[in-house]
Amino acid sequence: MQDTTGKFALIGAGPMGLAAAKTLGEQGVAFHGFELHSDVGGLWDIEAPQSTMYETAHLISSKRMTEFTDFPMREEVAEYPSHREMARYFRDFADHYNLRRHYTFGAEVTRVEPLGEDGAGWRVAWTDAEGDHEAVFAGVLIANGTLSEPNMASFRGQFEGELIHASQYRDPRQFDGKRVLVVGAGNSGCDIAVDAIHHGISCDLSMRRGYYFVPKYVFGRPADTLGGAIKLPMWLKRRIDGLILKWFTGDPAKYGFPKPDYKLYESHPVVNSLVLFHAGHGDLTIRPDIDHLSGKTVHFKDGTRADYDMILAATGYKLHYPFITKELLNWQGDAPHLYLNTMHPTRDDLFVLGMVEASGLGWQGRHEQAEMVARYIAGRRSGNPAAEVLHRKKASGFDRATGGMAYLKLARMAYYVDKATYRKAVTDWIRRLSGAEAT
Repeated sequence: MQDTTGKFALIGAGPMGLAAAKTLGEQGVAFHGFELHSDVGGLWDIEAPQSTMYETAHLISSKRMTEFTDFPMREEVAEYPSHREMARYFRDFADHYNLRRHYTFGAEVTRVEPLGEDGAGWRVAWTDAEGDHEAVFAGVLIANGTLSEPNMASFRGQFEGELIHASQYRDPRQFDGKRVLVVGAGNSGCDIAVDAIHHGISCDLSMRRGYYFVPKYVFGRPADTLGGAIKLPMWLKRRIDGLILKWFTGDPAKYGFPKPDYKLYESHPVVNSLVLFHAGHGDLTIRPDIDHLSGKTVHFKDGTRADYDMILAATGYKLHYPFITKELLNWQGDAPHLYLNTMHPTRDDLFVLGMVEASGLGWQGRHEQAEMVARYIAGRRSGNPAAEVLHRKKASGFDRATGGMAYLKLARMAYYVDKATYRKAVTDWIRRLSGAEAT
């Protein structure tokens, strides 16, 4: 490898890494990328070693609300693309912007450590087919994704059937001839439960709390394309959107779903119409939280019990950055505490990209995050006054961009933001860093 001392190391060639590669190139920031898989796409490539994709997976947001603005998906792509269409989209993106040339593929980053204070450089260690390597880089950009490390639930007792995490699920044929219990009713859990209904003997769904269900289509259009032109106060948005949900989904409680113990938008909604359809047809039984396991019998906290051949835990994922210590990432609670979820408060040579979730953020919202970071790095090197303002801002203390929302105190919500608040803050900084707005 050529001299790397003036370059940033970019870890990951999933959609967030690709957005960073594109924007770094546009801003003239030298970098070299590392990707564990043999190609780009991240988890959307089901063949990738750390992909948690399954054969029936589709986007839960529509293509027009998800795509990169300057690289729209083809017209013939379905409104809710499959994972294979998404993998092709990201490969096409990499082709269009000639991004593969910046990467070493089949490379696992094993350690990154600073050589000293901010600006002293970072030692990066990685392993590939040729062996173990080390090099010194100017800084590190971490974009290895948020959905690869399973957050496996623990249960009292022993289960004599098959117990797997959703990350181990690939094909509906895994349910053939089985009585299935899906634990967890997030978006993946509900999608997988529908697969189990069609392929297994039976399917039950164990839920710890209630969810708000959003149909994929409202008035014949993808639900996420409606509204947004006028920003409403949250109390009014909740009232209007809650009314629309009642029109289109009714009351899930009548099918046995627990009522949510929080307000609309304080956790992510479940975008799924089929799970309510099947519950209404008696194909799906809703169960409460698990008390304990015994043989093939699951005992629930309401005193009921049932027998199963498989338990699939759709219990989410944990943030996982195994090559760097938590202290270096300013980890607080369940996630790193970073300005706008990406910028270290005191270092200008360490960034985490893609550690952000929000209803409707899409890939464009993440592209904006990458652009802000790229412009900031370039601005600090060139003496851009706006970059100095941002440098002081992130060092002075900050809160997560929640827009005043009281999100549930859960690990998966620890990096959740309010889309409007977040995108306004990021795009404001992009304008200032680009010189389009006075500092």
